Amino acid sequence: MKDEFIKQLETEMEEIGLLLTSRQKDQFYDFYRLLISWNSKMNLTAITEWREVITKHFVDSLSLIRVIPDLGEKNWSVIDVGTGAGFPGIPLKIAFPDLRIILLDSLNKRIVFLNQVVEDLELKNIEAVHGRAEDFARENVSRETFDLCVSRAVANLSTLSEYCIPFVKVGGMFISYKAGKSEEEIRSAEGAVKKLGGEINKMDIFQLPNSDERCLVKINKISMCKKIYPRKAGIPSRQPLK
Repeated sequence: MKDEFIKQLETEMEEIGLLLTSRQKDQFYDFYRLLISWNSKMNLTAITEWREVITKHFVDSLSLIRVIPDLGEKNWSVIDVGTGAGFPGIPLKIAFPDLRIILLDSLNKRIVFLNQVVEDLELKNIEAVHGRAEDFARENVSRETFDLCVSRAVANLSTLSEYCIPFVKVGGMFISYKAGKSEEEIRSAEGAVKKLGGEINKMDIFQLPNSDERCLVKINKISMCKKIYPRKAGIPSRQPLK
C-alpha cells in the first residue's frame, strides 16, 4: 500500500507544482498512519480513505502556494488557528521545513496527538499549543507577531477574521481556506475585516484533483488591530462583526 500511496502523493503534488524529497514522502505516509491510528481512539477526521486524505487534507493544505508562491523561499513565522488534526500546519511544515509554525487548538487531546506527530516525524521549529484564539491573541507575546496566519477552521469568515487577524503583524497575511461557493460569505465579511485592520486582497477559487471546489481568501494586514479585538470567548461566534 505504501508504494501506491507514494505514487498518488507524487502525482497530485506535481499537479500543484511541488516536488517532494524521499524523506518528505515518508513523512507524509507516516503522518497518514498516525492519523488513522489515533482516529480509532478519538475523533480527528471523517476522511480516512488514503486517496481522500492525500487530496482533501494534504493537497488542500498545500494549495496555499497558489496565493503565496514564494512560501518556501522565506523563513516565515506562521500560526495555524483551530488546527484540529494538524491541517494545514503539519503538511506545510513537511513540505516547507524552514517555516516556523505554531499549531493552536482549543482541545487538549488534539494537542497530545500533534505532539506525537511532531516527535515521530522529527519536525523542528513547530509547536502545538493548547488555547483559544480569543485568549491567545490577547497575549503580548503572540499578538501581531506572525507573518502569516492560516486556518481551515469551520467558521463564518467574519468570526474567523476576528480570531485570526489580531495575530498578524502589519504587512503580513491571513489566509482562510473555504469551500468553493463562498463569495457571499466573503463579501459580507469585508466590513469586519476592515475593522480588524485587514483588507481582502484576493479570492482564489480552484478545483482539487478529481474532487471538490475550494477557495483561498487572502487578507492583507494593513493597519494595527484595535486592542478590543478579539472580544471575549464566545462573542465573535454569537455576534459576528459587520
